[in-house]
Amino acid sequence: MFVLFLKATVTRILNMLLILVIVASCNIVSGTTIKPIVMWHGMGDSCCNPISLGRIKLIIEDTFPGVYVKSIKIGANIIEDTENGFFLNANVQVEEVCSQLANDSKLADGYNAIGFSQGAQFLRAVAQRCPSPPMINLVSLGGQHQGVYGLPNCGYPAHKWCDYIRKILNVGAYWSWVQRELVQAEYWHDPLNEEEYRQRSIFLADINNERQLNETYRTNLLKLKNLILVRFNNDTIVEPRETEWFGFYRPGQAKEVYSLRESPLYIEDRIGLKQMDKEGRLKLIAIDGNHLQFSEEWFVSTILHGFLE
Repeated sequence: MFVLFLKATVTRILNMLLILVIVASCNIVSGTTIKPIVMWHGMGDSCCNPISLGRIKLIIEDTFPGVYVKSIKIGANIIEDTENGFFLNANVQVEEVCSQLANDSKLADGYNAIGFSQGAQFLRAVAQRCPSPPMINLVSLGGQHQGVYGLPNCGYPAHKWCDYIRKILNVGAYWSWVQRELVQAEYWHDPLNEEEYRQRSIFLADINNERQLNETYRTNLLKLKNLILVRFNNDTIVEPRETEWFGFYRPGQAKEVYSLRESPLYIEDRIGLKQMDKEGRLKLIAIDGNHLQFSEEWFVSTILHGFLE
């Protein structure tokens, strides 16, 4: 009788363990173990546009049921959020987002970040300036990490302010009031006037440690598990497209470009890119297509399943 009782007990225990394994597996598949995801939109877009980030949010939630997704909104509504992407100082925006994230209890244990176009370099600034709560992985989709020198249009659909902004940048990107008031001027990088760029850029030259070395920026970026840089091979929006991988025009002209590993930023390891690369934590992904043009299947398989955790 004791043997039969022992066998029955062992069987029950094994069945219970099997049930626990199945439940745990279901939780992993459903996405409940995925860290929260923070997204930041690009120029001319908003947090919740149903054909852009609103749709992306649904895709993420379908892929990882139960995951918390925060799409950054700066302002009281979608209109203000869109306008602020043009006219609210990037440093003020980053400070506001740092406050939003710090006050969100759901992010306390860390989060993954996905930046779209200019939202990518803004999220990098968050990682460098505000390490709490911790950003785990940063995905940059078409981010302009070495800036831009040209603004052919503002994406699709083209925004009414594009021509106005283009004219100002071509004339006075480094005028003090333009730097303070126009977001795109704050990551405008003129290769014909490198010294003026370094001295007058109030955002990009700072986060790229191009004036003086801020060791905190480097230390904080190195806390990322992975920095994933996605370049769009047929990008006609970003000039030069190599900036999406930290490349840029060689100084003194605007035709020949240097690559990531040829850049002073990398060679001098000003923000930790060289170290991350050597450690296999800097991921370079190229995709054919124009700016931010990718399929749902690619996004799910390459980005969501590939790098988020």
